[in-house]
Amino acid sequence: MVTGALNGASGHAGIRRRDAGRGGAVASVGERLSRARERSFIGREEQLGCFGQALAGDPQAPFAFYVYGPGGIGKSTLVRCLADRARAAGRLLVELDGRFVSRDPAEFERAAGPFLDVPGTVLFVDSFEHCQWLESWLRQRFLPRAADDTLVVLAGRLAPQPQWTSDPAWAEILHVSEIGPFSEEQARRLLEAARIRPELRERMLQFAGGNPLALSLAAAAGSAGWGGEETWSPSADVLRTLLAGLIGEVPTAAHRRALEVVAQAHVTSEELLGAVLPEEDTHLLFGWLRELPFMESTARGLYPHDAARETLAADLRWRAPHAFTAVRRRLAEEYLRLLREGTEERASFISDELFYLFRELGSRARRGRWTPEEEVHERPLQPDDIEVVLRMAEETEGPASVDLVRYWLERQPQGFGVFRSVSTGETVAFTGRLVLPAPPDPQDLATDPVVAAAWEYTAATAPVSPGEHIAMTRFSIYPDRYQVPSRVIDLSNSRAQGEAARARSRAHGFVIYQDADAWAERLKGVMHDTGARPRVGQHSYGLFCNDWRQVPVEAWMRHLITATAVPAPSGPSGFSRTAFDQAVREALPHWRDAGAFAVCALMRSRLAADFADPVEELRALLRRAVDDLASDPRGVRAREALAAGYFSGAPTQEAAARRLGLPYGTYRRHLRQGLDLLCGALWERELQGPF
Repeated sequence: MVTGALNGASGHAGIRRRDAGRGGAVASVGERLSRARERSFIGREEQLGCFGQALAGDPQAPFAFYVYGPGGIGKSTLVRCLADRARAAGRLLVELDGRFVSRDPAEFERAAGPFLDVPGTVLFVDSFEHCQWLESWLRQRFLPRAADDTLVVLAGRLAPQPQWTSDPAWAEILHVSEIGPFSEEQARRLLEAARIRPELRERMLQFAGGNPLALSLAAAAGSAGWGGEETWSPSADVLRTLLAGLIGEVPTAAHRRALEVVAQAHVTSEELLGAVLPEEDTHLLFGWLRELPFMESTARGLYPHDAARETLAADLRWRAPHAFTAVRRRLAEEYLRLLREGTEERASFISDELFYLFRELGSRARRGRWTPEEEVHERPLQPDDIEVVLRMAEETEGPASVDLVRYWLERQPQGFGVFRSVSTGETVAFTGRLVLPAPPDPQDLATDPVVAAAWEYTAATAPVSPGEHIAMTRFSIYPDRYQVPSRVIDLSNSRAQGEAARARSRAHGFVIYQDADAWAERLKGVMHDTGARPRVGQHSYGLFCNDWRQVPVEAWMRHLITATAVPAPSGPSGFSRTAFDQAVREALPHWRDAGAFAVCALMRSRLAADFADPVEELRALLRRAVDDLASDPRGVRAREALAAGYFSGAPTQEAAARRLGLPYGTYRRHLRQGLDLLCGALWERELQGPF
């Protein structure tokens, strides 16, 4: 769900009042806050000057501003300052938070509607890294339709895609700036403005360097409980020291439990805090949390700065692991209650909130973390989707499956949804979920062997009574990642789990997979393998089932998120498989630049441990590993895609696709397959050690 604030020149400032004694207008609280921020703002002169020219209507000024830099560097502070200046200039503002932007571009467009309709509107998107998958869509489809005299500011941790600056038209109207640390003079000004005693400033400067977050936290902590003799480096240890000095002695055990909630929940409302800590004065606790300098207030509740959250969570888990786990369990129970009792609209994100609690854990069936390129969004099937849905079914399962898709589209069209890639807008997958009441329809049994097998299984094991029904994810078809865990399967399963939690008289839930042996292993302990293997056309299918009458969905989900989700195995160097894969993916784009490659996380892997020349030898190893993929006929295309994308010097993936003479979508499919194969092969070497 997109959250945003639409603020006019006076809407945010509030109502002015007259002071009877002086006869003049007295500034509203909003205006006073804006002025205070303006007075305390430090540095960033280039960005302020360029934005000021654009506000003034300079025809040579940029239309779009892209600000990026690491966490804690001051991007959000800069965005708030720019918003204050736009508001003071009489502009209409649309302010969106990337952490709560939907995967569906249509929802983004609805929230940002005035930007397309009202001349002079200024659109701000902060925390853009959380919705980076929208970048191509924004550049190609949304921003070109902006109303006259509008401006846009995007702020996030990642640099913009190279397509922005490689396009001469965009390069002319886009201002890109990387935000760096404060200079020593600017850092001193911040500490002076915070009224830090002169004898402490040098110690804080030595401790925090020019990092604005570290400086701000150090200034907020002052001298209480903090000794700043250490040399600063951007590490969790530094933040832990800062947070300890900032929070000091937590007032009560209730305050510590409140910290445990915000450190784990994706976003914490006062309502959620009260549900998890019902015996406490949560209004008081929420107010205390809201005043912490690393806490941001959003439309849905409190959100700690990412770096502060991870540090706080690690520290709290170390101090009181049992209490930390107890709070996590209470949060999970509350999300399960909301999933069961909440509205359809809320259920669409409650499952994601639930699994966010366990984001650091892996599972065989659900990966939990996906790259921006893998992000998709679901919407109900429309008539103009039918042709592409039937084409996907034929491509992956053959003509017999196409006939069954047509059959169920006619009987239960409301059960079908299509998934679009958020980055490209392309329809990439579809699912079909069926609700089948007892007794079974004879026509269904005669038409669909899979449905017939499900009813045969229930009749033999746990018959379904009249008035009850079974549910089935009958189709889950994603040609690019067919029969492997994917974001499509994650989202489809989350929706099915939400429906099961709210459904009444649901006896069984089924999922269907063609690669039955692989999914039997992935779902072990999660869903029961019925043993049924019905055939449709040339393919057989496995049926996996839960009897919701024997194990209620809430109990099953508790088991799923605690018992079956085990920590991902770590390599000898301490990398988890997820972290290792990410390190490989981050290293490849820097393969041609030895200097950039030298600071990649992959250099800390066991792969590079015993090399005499780690940079050159690890680069050579990557190249050999890619070439080795061609030894398997299935890897020939994958090897070509990787080589063209990372080793040939092609400036963009689109250019790499052209070099190979492939459509871009086909190239991306081969590239994804290549990355999966490469990461798997290198992980095996990481576990084996030197070679």
